[in-house]
Amino acid sequence: MLAACGEAPDDDVVTDVEETDPVDDEVDDDEVDDEPAAGADFRGCLVTDQGGVDDASFNETAWAGLQQAEADLGVDIAVLESNSEADFAPNIQAFIDQDCDLIVTVGFLLGEATEEAAIANPDQDFAIVDYAFDDDYDNLLELVFATEQAGFLAGYVAASMTETGTIGTFGGINIPPVTVFMDGYLAGASYYNDEFGTDVEVQGWDGSDGLFTGNFESQDDGRNITDTLLQAGADIIMPVAGPVGLGTATAIEDFGEGKMIWVDTDGYESTQFGELMLTSVMKNMDVAVYDAMAAVVDGTFEGGLYVGTLENDGVGIAPFHDFEDEVPQEVKDAIPGLIDGIIAGEVSVDPADY
Repeated sequence: MLAACGEAPDDDVVTDVEETDPVDDEVDDDEVDDEPAAGADFRGCLVTDQGGVDDASFNETAWAGLQQAEADLGVDIAVLESNSEADFAPNIQAFIDQDCDLIVTVGFLLGEATEEAAIANPDQDFAIVDYAFDDDYDNLLELVFATEQAGFLAGYVAASMTETGTIGTFGGINIPPVTVFMDGYLAGASYYNDEFGTDVEVQGWDGSDGLFTGNFESQDDGRNITDTLLQAGADIIMPVAGPVGLGTATAIEDFGEGKMIWVDTDGYESTQFGELMLTSVMKNMDVAVYDAMAAVVDGTFEGGLYVGTLENDGVGIAPFHDFEDEVPQEVKDAIPGLIDGIIAGEVSVDPADY
C-alpha cells in the first residue's frame, strides 16, 4: 500500500503521471510494437477526499487501480487532491472540462458532488468508491464493499490475541463506510467470546456509538484517541481513519507495547510500522477501480452497484506476517470455515446478533 502520508498539493493542481520517453526513431522497426495500447486514447482521472493520494489507505489504493490500468492498458491518468470539501465539486468539474473518459471519486463524502455531476453530465462516465445511491445512473458506477465481513475476521483474531482482555477501535468520521468496519470487528470478537467462553471487551464502539476523531487528516488526533484506548487497557487497536491511523502507530510505539490492525490495504506493506501490524482488513478498491477503467476502454462500462465481498474477493484480511507463529493454530484453522459461514449467511457479522 505504498508510502506514508504527505502534504496535499495546492488546490486545483492536477498531478499527471510521468509519461514514458518516446521510442527513438532509429530503433529497428522489427524491435518496436507498432500496435498502440488498447487504452492509448483513454484518460482516467481520480479525485481524492481530504486524506490525500498518499494516505496509505483508501485514496492510495484507489489510485493504485488507475496506475495499474496505465501500466496494463496504456491509459493516461491524473489525480486531483482535495484539501477540503469545498474542493470536491471544482475538482470534479476540472476533470469534466479536461474530457476525462472516467472520473473516479474516492469516499463517502464525495457522494453529493458526484451525483450532481453525473446528473448534469449524462455523457460522462463516473465511478465512486464507498457510496451507494438511492437511484442508479447509467453513467455512475457505485463501488461499495462489505468490509464488515473482513472486519469480523479481524475482530475474531484480535480477540484470540489480546493479553489484557480488551481490544479497541475508533473511526475518523461517523459515516457508514467507517462504522461498517467497526461493526464487523465487534461482531467477530463477540463470536469468539461465544465460541470460547471468553469475555473480551471492545472499547471504542458498541454497535451504535463510539470514538471518532472527526477527520481523516490529523495524526495527532489519532495519537490522542489511541492514548485513551491504551489507558483503558486495549492492547490491539484498529483505527478506521486513513492516515490518522499513523498516529495510532506512534502512540503504541511510545507506550511500549500493543499491536494494531490496519484497514483498506495491507498496512505491513504500505506503512513504516509493519512490525506492529497483526493483520489488515483489506478492501480491494484497486481491483474495482481497474475493472471500471477497463470496462470504459472495452466499451462495456455500465452504471449501477458493485459490492465487494468475501465471496468475490472484494474484501479479505491480510497475512499475519511477523505474527504468523503467534496466532493460535486453532484460530488460523477456523478462518476458512468462518469465511464459508459468512458467505452462506450462517455466521452473522451484525453485532446486534450477539
